[in-house]
Amino acid sequence: MSKIELMKAAPGMLSGYFVSSSVIFLVVAGITSCGKIAEPKSEMTSRHHVIFDTDANNEVDDQHALAYLLFSGDVFAVEGVTVNATSDPDGYDIYSPVSDHYDEARRVMQLCGVYNRIPLLTGAQGSFEEIKPFIQEPDFDGHEAVDFIIEQAMRERGQELVLLPVGKLTNIALALLKEPRIAERIRIVWLGSNYPEPGEHNQDWDIPSMNFILDVDVPFEMVTVRYGDPSGTDAVKVTQAQILHRMPGKGPQISEPVTGRHGGEFYNWGDYSANLFQKYNMWGSPPARALFDQAAVAVVKNPDWAERYEHPAPVFNDGQWVERPDNPRKIIVWEWFDIYGIINDFFVTMDNYVLADRP
Repeated sequence: MSKIELMKAAPGMLSGYFVSSSVIFLVVAGITSCGKIAEPKSEMTSRHHVIFDTDANNEVDDQHALAYLLFSGDVFAVEGVTVNATSDPDGYDIYSPVSDHYDEARRVMQLCGVYNRIPLLTGAQGSFEEIKPFIQEPDFDGHEAVDFIIEQAMRERGQELVLLPVGKLTNIALALLKEPRIAERIRIVWLGSNYPEPGEHNQDWDIPSMNFILDVDVPFEMVTVRYGDPSGTDAVKVTQAQILHRMPGKGPQISEPVTGRHGGEFYNWGDYSANLFQKYNMWGSPPARALFDQAAVAVVKNPDWAERYEHPAPVFNDGQWVERPDNPRKIIVWEWFDIYGIINDFFVTMDNYVLADRP
């Protein structure tokens, strides 16, 4: 029986897990660092070429997903990082300026030692419906990120370009609207939705962008969140104690300090990771936080770390999902994530990082 099957049947049976307050936590211990690899090999033709699209200043999972991606250079060639705006980290009802998300993504990239090697571009502040009437204007809201996505999608590289949006889908939808030809050249793996239930942060900040993509013939995969449900990425949790024990000092040491979101100066990603977990609200006993976005990176890295199924693309109307069983347009839905495999690989990757590059 696989770990995923065990989680479905009886989560408490899994060695290395314990159940508390109806949440599964992983206890990761005893993994010894085998040293750090500073650069990827020059020839890695099998790597996934990726653009990571993020509302980086929202919580703490975006930053950890980005670092996980940037430290997996043996698997990913990172073409760029684009940002969009959703909520302020201290108030889910408050729009955070897109510049805050840019600044947080830059901090992570600086601390991971790749800021001058991989492009970081500003995307949409507003919503899909607000921006689309101006899509043919040169300086529309989000044009830097949207035009970059189009440019990279149209490049000849012998493989699809993976778009990894872990926030709202505005930048991706705008790129498809402006240049429909990219649909046959990209694969979208989105961290979002509680499908088949309503609600979810990334979805609710721009539902029309999601519905637009659901009606475009483009490879689209939903990495489900499903708050409080063991089948979604909400179950991919790490405890505050694990982060504070395992992360300090991890990553390359940089020469100039980076000022963190909550102040303080940092010379490596691991110290900043610990600071984020000290400052952000935790839940449960022991205190923990879901690394939703990391799971989206993980299933591209290793599809065996979750289950997936093909489904006729639904649409979201009037606060609920509407099924379209006869819809020939199909999407992929990811669920039942291998918590042990994903979190264990996160810590192993932090210990033995391979810095991503842009070929």
